[in-house]
Amino acid sequence: MGLHLLRGPPCTGEDFTLVLPVVSAAVMDLFLAQFAAALPAAAHAVLVLDGAGWHDQRALTVPDNLTLVPLPAYSPELNPVERIWLYLRERFLSLRFLPDTAAIIAACCRTYNASTADAGRIRSLADSACITKLAR
Repeated sequence: MGLHLLRGPPCTGEDFTLVLPVVSAAVMDLFLAQFAAALPAAAHAVLVLDGAGWHDQRALTVPDNLTLVPLPAYSPELNPVERIWLYLRERFLSLRFLPDTAAIIAACCRTYNASTADAGRIRSLADSACITKLAR
């Protein structure tokens, strides 16, 4: 069992998140469908994904208004979400004992709410020259 905070799109400062107690291709499909439905009608989003097993496009149903961009193996420096995770771990999630899944989910929800209160912070953490150039 794992816990995954699925986020998108940090470079715009907007947010969309599901906090779920498991990770799987079915859960990723749920995230993609709900994320795609939340986008404005004419919008198209590009999601950068690491090599996690549940990110394999062959096992996913990708909505027409989304494009998935897989990262090369062992390249966390190319993944903008890695900088966000580091920030969240250092400021909100480290050095804590959480006794059960419900406490972990509650801590992740508090962390999410705290992080979205400062959209400029998340945008600055996720910013990179290549993403900024592509977004224009």
